[in-house]
Amino acid sequence: MLYPPFSSKQRILAQKSSKLTKKTIRWLVALSSIPLFGIVTAFGIAPNTPSFEEILVEEVVLDLSLPDVIYETQANQTFWHQENIRRGDTIATILTRLDVNNQDSTDFLQAARDSRAMRQLKPGKTIYAQTNADGELLTLRYFYGNEELFLMEKTDDAFKMTEQPIELDSQIHMKAGEIISSLFAATDSAGIPNNIATQLTEIFASEIDFYRDLRRGDRFTVVYETSSDNGTRTKKGRVLAVEFVNKGKSHQAVYFKASNGADGYYTPEGESLRKDFLLSPLTFSRISSGFSNARYHPILKEWRAHRGIDYAAPTGTPVKATANGIVAFSGSQRGYGNLVVLKHNGKFETAYGHLSRFASGMSKGKRVNQGDVIGYVGSTGMATGPHLHYELRVDGLQRDPTKVALPSAPPITKRDLNTFHKETQSLVARLNIMRNIHYAALE
Repeated sequence: MLYPPFSSKQRILAQKSSKLTKKTIRWLVALSSIPLFGIVTAFGIAPNTPSFEEILVEEVVLDLSLPDVIYETQANQTFWHQENIRRGDTIATILTRLDVNNQDSTDFLQAARDSRAMRQLKPGKTIYAQTNADGELLTLRYFYGNEELFLMEKTDDAFKMTEQPIELDSQIHMKAGEIISSLFAATDSAGIPNNIATQLTEIFASEIDFYRDLRRGDRFTVVYETSSDNGTRTKKGRVLAVEFVNKGKSHQAVYFKASNGADGYYTPEGESLRKDFLLSPLTFSRISSGFSNARYHPILKEWRAHRGIDYAAPTGTPVKATANGIVAFSGSQRGYGNLVVLKHNGKFETAYGHLSRFASGMSKGKRVNQGDVIGYVGSTGMATGPHLHYELRVDGLQRDPTKVALPSAPPITKRDLNTFHKETQSLVARLNIMRNIHYAALE
């Protein structure tokens, strides 16, 4: 039985010429093609069919003209770059990393020579620049300070520059947590930023000793505000209201800015939470030796009075001034080692001994504010290990800081009291709602 002859099939192979303007096209005309595998095994081959070796192949070579390929650079294409400011950077070095060409770099430096923002290059902040393919500088943005924007836009080959406040979007957050192991572990678990957690400790620094007084099961609720520009955080958040339940006692605070511009944290009734003296000069530490009339001295090997409180902490831990004051002494003194003595209003003095080093500029007569770092924990003088020796002196005599009644800052003035209640009422309501939700979830 005869089968129909194999159908003819053409194949085209294209090859570029060296000039990229023509193609050499090879036409391979097969008089018959090879059957697909599988079909061969299904059917026999008809008698007298020529063998595959006898199939004639004719090669035809034709030259076909093709249009020239033109590669064009898109001169109008622009690019955005960003560079983080590094320590020691100048605006010139940053422009180089932003791929700005030499001419525009020179012109910009000349135009921006009096710019306040360009003199405030803070490591860690970011500068954004828009350029074209030739490195021409079209736009430059730099968020400097807390809420200010430097903006440069190129118009008709001239640099137009402005420095203006940023319009920030504010968001209010409400979070709650419970102490299981430590304060910062609890705030991390609740998704609260570290700077908000630190503010919490500062707000209650005169009410709660966050090393000695913290207990498992203590609870906190916090309302805080964050500000952003197009979704990018540009300003640290601020605590607006907070409640901390420590050992069963509730401590509440709300933020308020008075008509005279003074701001701070107050109880919902308007009493200031700021005391003239902090409970401790260290944020987190433990008392290794308390105030005592008779203590066995580990170096002198004798019983003697210990007229201060020792706080055990690692070398280098920052030591804070417990109240506003003026440096009365800064240097080395006998068993105290490196010592700072601060003179406060009225009859009070505080002393900070065994420091490893002093804070910068800690010279006699320098004015310091409550919470300023004045030195760092060490073991200078007669000390068996790193710790801070802290004294409170009243009329020149050492007194037990935990037992002396210390003055508080004044409460809200009568003229601001109505405004205070109106502005803080919603904050207290948010605290109560969040606290109830959190407590219900724990039950």
